[in-house]
Amino acid sequence: MRAVRLTFFVIPHSAFRIPKSDWTAMKAKVRFTYTILVVSLLTLSWPYGAALADSLHQVRWVDDGDTVVLADGRRVRYVGINAPEVAHEDRPAERFGPEARDLNRKLVFKKKVRLEFDREKQDQYGRVLAYLFLQDSTFVNAELLKGGYAYYLFRRPNTKYDSLLLRLQREAMAKRVGMWKRFPDQRGPYLGNRHSRRFHQMTCPFGKATAPKHRITFKTKYDAFWAGYSPCKRCNP
Repeated sequence: MRAVRLTFFVIPHSAFRIPKSDWTAMKAKVRFTYTILVVSLLTLSWPYGAALADSLHQVRWVDDGDTVVLADGRRVRYVGINAPEVAHEDRPAERFGPEARDLNRKLVFKKKVRLEFDREKQDQYGRVLAYLFLQDSTFVNAELLKGGYAYYLFRRPNTKYDSLLLRLQREAMAKRVGMWKRFPDQRGPYLGNRHSRRFHQMTCPFGKATAPKHRITFKTKYDAFWAGYSPCKRCNP
């Protein structure tokens, strides 16, 4: 058998050592890369993260069935619903206005709530626009609709819970609870705007300004509410 000669090379341990200057530079690069990654993740998740960091607020005052004041002074208008007005100096209360305020007060007064936002966070009056949830996950906007103490209010682009809110209104209407019990329906016709989801008296200037392609006619106010339309604040049909 022919002998085989094996040759071994001894590599000095120092060859595996990374120079101190290179090691310092490598650690700096790792720290920089990690920082960029963390900042990117925080930027992508900012709205959700901010909501978690500042999620609970105490309700200091209840204005009416759809507006409250927080302990920090912010006035919050509920998104997706509208409650009848309470009495003011210049006008009397609307039907079921006081009852809606009383239920809202029972639900949230002096309690901690979580605000959930949609596309818009403020209205033209500077009020915060939000969906309110109690600590036990009770959806306050929905509770007012379920009891018939408010009606569904479409407001583009804030449509996150529109399907749920309209369904709850229809259930309340079918059960004839709250404002829907002995509802003072009046025969129209009424002119609806498919774009704004508002309905008007036929003589309303705002209704007349509706583009023909957006027009729809309802026989009664009940029909308009069922379809998800809310009354014009100017002509008050």
